[in-house]
Amino acid sequence: MDVNKELHEFLLEKTWGLTEEWYGSLDKSDPAGVYSSTDPEVIKAVKQQNYEFHIHFCDLFIKDESSFIENFESWILEIAQDEQHLGTPIHFILREFFRTQEQYLDLLQQFFSLHKGNYSEDAISSWERKVIKIFSKVMIWFVQENHNYAMKRLESQQRMINELSSPVIPIGSSTALLPLVGDIDTARAKFILENTLEQCAEKLIKLLYIDLSGVVIMDTMVAQQIFQLIKALSLIGVKSILSGIRPEIAQTAIQLGLDFNNANIKRNLELV
Repeated sequence: MDVNKELHEFLLEKTWGLTEEWYGSLDKSDPAGVYSSTDPEVIKAVKQQNYEFHIHFCDLFIKDESSFIENFESWILEIAQDEQHLGTPIHFILREFFRTQEQYLDLLQQFFSLHKGNYSEDAISSWERKVIKIFSKVMIWFVQENHNYAMKRLESQQRMINELSSPVIPIGSSTALLPLVGDIDTARAKFILENTLEQCAEKLIKLLYIDLSGVVIMDTMVAQQIFQLIKALSLIGVKSILSGIRPEIAQTAIQLGLDFNNANIKRNLELV
């Protein structure tokens, strides 16, 4: 029998045993993540994911590398986007990849020990290098996909936070309030500008109160962004009134030479 097929069958017979051996020796004392779970459903799922890894990995010995990698994609994406794995520190996951790699290196030694004299040391070394090479590719691929998915989730959460922290709240048929709270950086300022214009146009707002009582830091950049917002609103026919400028913000504005003279300002919302 061809060594590739023979090795493939040898490993395939041991796939579930590899999973049970791996889970049995797993350090379950980790404070967080999928490996320390005591939930029977989570344990069942993580064993199944490990087993499917072996089924895919055994194909390395009967397929060319490009086909093998292509067929591995679904498993990589499933694990990279799995909620339980997303809640597991990445170094714990990499540790288990390395432990699984050791399982395969040990099995290669077992296989070639059973066939002493049939294969050269070079052949054995070549397979060991191939296993290590593919594990490296799979681990890097997993980390990339895990990072990409986590960043997409973070961006989605940030958009939601921005929407919640800068809402245009109707308080009349054509009047609305924009309460600004917290620090305003360049990215958030851009979102506020775009979202406010869109919401005012959509809700047919003609007068917008921009309340700054929740803004704790005022610098030149923040002031410029507010002025740009007021100017942009005027271009779509929306009048703006600023309110809630705190004493410390007013003092900082004077020290920085910020000019609010051209803005329509009220002390607080009670006076507008």
